[in-house]
Amino acid sequence: MNVFRLAGDVSHLVAIIILLLKIWRSKSCAGISGKSQVLFALVFTTRYLDLFTVFISPYNTVMKVVFLALAYATVYLIYMRFRNTYNSENDTFRVEFLLVPVVGLSFLENYAFTPLEILWTFSIFLEAVAIMPQLFMITKTGEAESITTHYLFFLGLYRALYIANWVWRYHTEGFFDQIAVVSGVVQTIFYCDFFYLYVTRVLRGRGKMSLPMPI
Repeated sequence: MNVFRLAGDVSHLVAIIILLLKIWRSKSCAGISGKSQVLFALVFTTRYLDLFTVFISPYNTVMKVVFLALAYATVYLIYMRFRNTYNSENDTFRVEFLLVPVVGLSFLENYAFTPLEILWTFSIFLEAVAIMPQLFMITKTGEAESITTHYLFFLGLYRALYIANWVWRYHTEGFFDQIAVVSGVVQTIFYCDFFYLYVTRVLRGRGKMSLPMPI
C-alpha cells in the first residue's frame, strides 16, 4: 500500500466521521441528502459482499467493516433517529436516473460475468454518481453549512488521492484498472466546481457556502 492509497482511505473515513458528528451533535440532518447516503450504503454493500469469503489483509477487512457500519449508521440517523429534521422536500433528485444506467453499464462493462463481479462493477459506477443528490440539494437550496462542505471536501480529496494512487501503481507496478480509474476521474470532475467554491468562500471564514444565483 502506498501513501496515496492510505491518505485517500483516511480522507474518506474523515469525511464520513465529520458527517456523523455533525448529525449527532446538532441532532439534525438538515441540509444532508438522505438519498446520497442510501446510495453510498448501497455502494459499500455491493462492493464488500466478499467480506466473509475473501481475505486480503487485516487492514482491508477492518476498513470494510468500518465503512459498512458508518454508512448504515448515517442512514439510520437520517431516516430514523432524526427523521423530523430531514429536508425531504429539498432532497428530490430522481435516483432512478442514476440507478438504471449504472445497472446497465455494470452488465455491459465488467471483468467477469459473475454475480460478485457485476455487483463490484455496479458499486464502482454508482460511487461515481452517488454524490449527485447531495450536490443537487445544495444547488436547490442555494447554500450549504460549512460542516457539510467540509464533508464534501474530504470526499473529493479522497477521490483525488485515489487518482494519484492509480498513477503511482501504474508507474511502479504496471497496474491499471480501467473501470475504477474512469469512474474515479468522472467522480472527481463532479467536485471540481465545488472545490473552487470551497476554497474561495468557506476557507475565508463564512459560516455557510452560498452558491451564485443564475442570471
